Amino acid sequence: MELEPLLPILPLTAQVNTSGHLVLGGCDTVELAHRFGTPLYVLDELTMRTMCRQFRHEFRSRHPDTTIIYACKAYIGLAMASLVAQEDLGADVVSGGELAFLITVGFSPEKIYFHGNNKSPQELEEALRYQVGRVVVDNFYELELLERVAAQLGRRQPVLLRISPGVDPHTHAKTTTGTVESKFGIPIADGQAREAVAKAGSSEHLELVGLHFHLGSPIFDVAPYQEAIRITIGFAADALGPRFQELGVGGGFAAQYVPQQPPPSISAYAEAIVHALKEECRRYRIPTPRLVVEPGRAIVARAGVALYTVGAWKAVPGGKRYISVDGGMGDNIRPALYGAQYVALLANRLLEPATERVTVAGKFCESGDVLVWDAHLPSPRPGDLLAIPAAGAYTLAMASNYNASLRPAVVMVKDGEARLVRRRETYKDLLQCEVWP
Repeated sequence: MELEPLLPILPLTAQVNTSGHLVLGGCDTVELAHRFGTPLYVLDELTMRTMCRQFRHEFRSRHPDTTIIYACKAYIGLAMASLVAQEDLGADVVSGGELAFLITVGFSPEKIYFHGNNKSPQELEEALRYQVGRVVVDNFYELELLERVAAQLGRRQPVLLRISPGVDPHTHAKTTTGTVESKFGIPIADGQAREAVAKAGSSEHLELVGLHFHLGSPIFDVAPYQEAIRITIGFAADALGPRFQELGVGGGFAAQYVPQQPPPSISAYAEAIVHALKEECRRYRIPTPRLVVEPGRAIVARAGVALYTVGAWKAVPGGKRYISVDGGMGDNIRPALYGAQYVALLANRLLEPATERVTVAGKFCESGDVLVWDAHLPSPRPGDLLAIPAAGAYTLAMASNYNASLRPAVVMVKDGEARLVRRRETYKDLLQCEVWP
């Protein structure tokens, strides 16, 4: 198989050994599959740390007062939370569960931003008791709820208001979040955002320090960020005045999944965003606020490779051939949910030429359970090890127990060592929440 076109998609440490096996972080993936079983998710530590450092460097070299926070919704676990803390990033959570991972590893509370469009009273209380740095308020209901919770705890909580700038980033309809029709954010256009600023600004227990927007994901164009910044800075200069100390521009930075669709570089995102921010602040003659960016997918997607064992195959009239693997939509629902595209390779036969086009199907009882359409591979055989690169983001985070399946194990690899960071589930895990008789 030709590996060169896939190098921008594979982890930075990807190699082929003399046996034709895919090697990640110095570890032979065939040996990893034998040791830990499949499906197996392999996370390359060097790739994740490199992406964290690139985001820090590219944004802070242009605007030193930049805070980089990792979007936990892309993937979170205790090992990941610890890595993010070691790399001097903050974290963006959207639930009490994500917060619990950070609390468990002793993550610095002042570096935590709590997002979400319907935070519960319990979640807000947990966040304020841990003294998180920012609560990003999504709506008027939450303004009132957070005011009550903060009053009960005797805390003055710094907040950002999530506004909706009305910008379409031209990504998938199900992952577009910055338009006025979205369930997220307070619209600027009809005056609601101005009303929210007034309400938050007069609060006794909330400290309004700035604004936030998030346009969607993945965004393959820098122009939507610039347009949203233009709209938001204009609004902030008029509505907030000196209270405008911080601007969160969300995340949405794209990762590469297929050879024909490379994303902008991190430097291109940083240059476009920082330039627009400084230009608009000069236009309105206001100080440049702290900039907050929230990469998630762009940090962890490329670092992850999913490994599966090939099982059954089926030929259908017209020449199409299916091969089935021992995972699917239970561990990666993105193709079924978003029509997401991936490539596939046989991790145990990389030196052989690709001679067939096959469709890689999962094991779940849905016709839509297809991981890769028209994968170009050496003729697959039962027992082959199939790898899907760029599988680190929004796969494990959205994994389920559909068909009472077991969610896969996760290993981190570095310098020839593999560390199990999440064990494979067992039948006992499936049954432990059941109450019977």
